[in-house]
Amino acid sequence: MDAKTDQSDEAEGLRLVRAFLLLPPEKRAEVIAFVEELVRAQGRPDDGQEIAPA
Repeated sequence: MDAKTDQSDEAEGLRLVRAFLLLPPEKRAEVIAFVEELVRAQGRPDDGQEIAPA
């Protein structure tokens, strides 16, 4: 990947974090629950370590 792509990915990540932080608390909880469900659907990591709770 080149530096321009890295900067674009970083900028997109920051936009997502900012959008998340601007959500009301109940919507943040919905997003967290959704992401946790996606993680569970993907299964546990191959090396046997559990995912640490937030």
